[in-house]
Amino acid sequence: MKIDLSIIIVNWNSVEYLKECIASIQNGQISTEYEIIVVDSASFDGCAEMLKTRFPDVIFVQSKENIGFAGSNNLGYKYANGDTLLFLNPDTEIIGSAIDTMYTGLSTLKNAGAVGCRLLNSDMSLQTSCIQPFPTILNQFLDIELLKRVFPKAKLWGLKPLFFSSGKAQRIDAISGACLMIKSDIFKKVGLFSTDYFMYSEDVDLCYMVNKAGYLAYYIDEAKVVHHGGGSSSKKEENHFSNILLKESRSIFFSKTEGKTYASLYKLSTALASIVRLSALLVLSPLLFTSKKDSIRYAIKKWHKILRWSLGLEHWCKDLEYGTGK
Repeated sequence: MKIDLSIIIVNWNSVEYLKECIASIQNGQISTEYEIIVVDSASFDGCAEMLKTRFPDVIFVQSKENIGFAGSNNLGYKYANGDTLLFLNPDTEIIGSAIDTMYTGLSTLKNAGAVGCRLLNSDMSLQTSCIQPFPTILNQFLDIELLKRVFPKAKLWGLKPLFFSSGKAQRIDAISGACLMIKSDIFKKVGLFSTDYFMYSEDVDLCYMVNKAGYLAYYIDEAKVVHHGGGSSSKKEENHFSNILLKESRSIFFSKTEGKTYASLYKLSTALASIVRLSALLVLSPLLFTSKKDSIRYAIKKWHKILRWSLGLEHWCKDLEYGTGK
């Protein structure tokens, strides 16, 4: 039986966040007819038992293997009955009528294929990653937090809609996969989330395909969702798993959309950026106070790992098994 909306949440070791996420949906101001589908991507963290006890109406799907973000969301889609889909991270909390606002926008905006919201950090400050431009070698090379702070409205970052709120939905390139609403028929038409990626860039790829199919993505400032971030993975991981996978996913995206030569140039530019940053960090390190030393050491290890990746020395990221979930 068809309904208005299917909310699909992929869980991976985030059971406590998941509990608060679902509670925020059910306690929110939502008139849209909806269902919630939770896919546990082989974390077996007790979410099945929690859902059975606290939220028995939620549709639960247990994946025996970790098939990644894309594969897990595609698996959840197989159980969806909604004409519209909302892909939502477990470490999010819905504020007020955010879901209804997004749903109305997607239903009424001109040629809309997907919509996103204003993501907030845990302290309610703006999370600028809620919208993104389509990646290029230039905007990836210059992806420096200091530059973004000094020139936040530069076209290069694609963040202008965050700082010029007109009260109207604004067209953008890409929406964060932490909270992304899309029409079900369009999701099917563009081939679901691409399982070429294990982690990261799936949302950018999806929005790129939506755009290529002739539809538009919109940012709706009035819809607000808290995204605690880091709920499923550590931001200070010593092996820099996430940092490497982000670069690898961008390389895959470039290879798919611009060709292998462009992807190779991206790796070359990343190697150059790594060398520049490592050099600056090594020069600055002796000049900084002791309180900053740990952050500097972490940054040095991070960019050393990224440099190794750009030179083809981080072989493990090529060996990950990407699940289809289709």
